[in-house]
Amino acid sequence: MIRVHRLNNEEFLINCDLIEFAEETPNTVVSMMSGRKMVVAESCEELQRMIIEYKRKIFCPNLGEAENK
Repeated sequence: MIRVHRLNNEEFLINCDLIEFAEETPNTVVSMMSGRKMVVAESCEELQRMIIEYKRKIFCPNLGEAENK
């Protein structure tokens, strides 16, 4: 799950594995596989960074330790 914000700064979590696509129109709209759409304050670039960071934590939890040695 990644932490995102509505335009009113309300914070919520979304399951990034269920995101179908995101687009900036100019606000960022996240379309879920269920068909639900959510407008978030983060840019597509920020979403991508958060998803990569989340997946690294899940699939490569010791990656940061190896870099610090």
